[in-house]
Amino acid sequence: MDLSTSLRTDMCGQLTAADDGRTVTVCGWVDRRREHGEHLAFIDLRDYTGVVQCVVDEKHDLRSEFVARMTGTVRRRPDDTANTNLATGEIEIDVADIEILAEAEPPPFPLDERTDVDETIRLRHRYVDMRKERMQRNLRLRATVNSAVRRGMEEQGFVEVETPMLIASTPEGARDFVVPSRKEPGSFYALPQSPQLFKQLCMIGGIDRYYQIARCLRDEDLRADRQFEFMQLDAEMTFVSQEDVFAVISHAVANAAEAVTGERPTEFPRITWQEAQERFGSDKPDTRFGMELVELTPIFTGTEARVFQASCVKGIKMDAGVEALSRNQIDALVETCQRWGAKGLAWMKVIDGDDGPALDAGVAKFLSADESSQVIAALDAAPGDMVFLVADERRLVRHVLGLLRLELGRPPVNEGGLNFLWVVDFPLFETIGDGGKPVPAHHPFTMPHEEDWGLLDEGGDALLDVRSQAYDLVLNGWELGSGSIRINRPDIQNRIFELLGIGQEERQAKFGFLLDAFRFGAPPHGGFAFGMDRLVALLAGESNIREVIAFPKTQSGSDPLTNAPTPVDAAHLDELGLRVLPPAT
Repeated sequence: MDLSTSLRTDMCGQLTAADDGRTVTVCGWVDRRREHGEHLAFIDLRDYTGVVQCVVDEKHDLRSEFVARMTGTVRRRPDDTANTNLATGEIEIDVADIEILAEAEPPPFPLDERTDVDETIRLRHRYVDMRKERMQRNLRLRATVNSAVRRGMEEQGFVEVETPMLIASTPEGARDFVVPSRKEPGSFYALPQSPQLFKQLCMIGGIDRYYQIARCLRDEDLRADRQFEFMQLDAEMTFVSQEDVFAVISHAVANAAEAVTGERPTEFPRITWQEAQERFGSDKPDTRFGMELVELTPIFTGTEARVFQASCVKGIKMDAGVEALSRNQIDALVETCQRWGAKGLAWMKVIDGDDGPALDAGVAKFLSADESSQVIAALDAAPGDMVFLVADERRLVRHVLGLLRLELGRPPVNEGGLNFLWVVDFPLFETIGDGGKPVPAHHPFTMPHEEDWGLLDEGGDALLDVRSQAYDLVLNGWELGSGSIRINRPDIQNRIFELLGIGQEERQAKFGFLLDAFRFGAPPHGGFAFGMDRLVALLAGESNIREVIAFPKTQSGSDPLTNAPTPVDAAHLDELGLRVLPPAT
């Protein structure tokens, strides 16, 4: 690619020994300056492609991060001075002319990757931080992913349609960010949490295959994989089954992975939500390592060990090859499990007994010989291993052991390859809430499995057995995104609303414009959306999505660069018809 301009002929990091003897002009930032004798200095000039060593007259006052333009002749370095750790290490530029394009104050922090800098300082000076190799790599990787995903969608017949950013508030599970209307004081727009309803309207409008890389906003607590503003690949298609959606999204994601790694993933295995919970204690299982949850409940039927007298007992095994835990570490794990909701954590070591492997330490003394041998067999444990058991209500047992599994065995984000997984058959309802009304696991337009429609009329706990046609795509234990086949039949949609206790007036108030559109012919349709920030972070080997976003917010939601959020002056508030209440005391 020719990146020459009127100011430069070449990029710093792209010069090689093949350019020996050629006159070039390069532009960039001064990375380092090293004095060499009385009259010469070595200047490392940097642009996003890398650095090149420039030999300059010492009289030139070039300092760190000055912006300079240098013209000179490329020449090979003597063999004993070549730098094999640098792409341009075989050559240097004998500079004949220097132009300082901009002077610079000393940067607020070193730009080498070896120095650990407080994140708030980095974000306050993000324009400097972005010069680092890490940020340059991540942001360019992000652009590569965006391009590959777009190509993957368009080659499958999808049409990019932009949806509005100022909409009416709709219930989508998190708080809306709202924008006051100057034209209608006292009324507000909402910023979209997702384009969900609009993409369904596109299907009713005959677009057939819609997509966009959409900006979404949710006012929720921030963490490593969550920001107020985020980008997602949003897609919807008509006349499809789950299989069609899986094929389309897998193709786009494989495009992105291949563009970054050079290898195209072909494995997109599936697991039901129920199996994921039983085996991994999570609906977003990290399958890069084992340590699966093992069912032990039948072993303790009629046990005399009070700690295991519960409706569910499960266990996990930590192999002997893993670094042994100290007693202090084990005690800390017990306390952590209690914070997660468990009454306690039973732990035991596996030792060589007189008649084979045996359990030792912890609560082993309360178990019968038969119970001990069955636990060892069920967990496939061997001497040197440790086993951890939790006994309680099933949902809690799965939750606690699922978290403990990650605590003990999860590899770093940049290790273990890319393990994609489709999780299917989520329950339509999470639980039965107050007043006997079910609590939906997804939005109320998610289609139940046809074979479970009859359960909708049974009501009660039978509703918890209704499986939805909802699905998630998981990568290395991160939920990339979710989707579902939508309800397009009025009878089923009305039944869901009735079960949720949403009357006609509330339906019209919350979803009126979508329900009105359905009256004019809604085709069967389904879709998916996944977080671009999360996908890029995992492909970049980053554990925090802030490292792949140009200008993110801190975990507290503030922006150190612009100082947002900031107060609005009184005149502006008057124009909007707003008054700010004093802080609550």
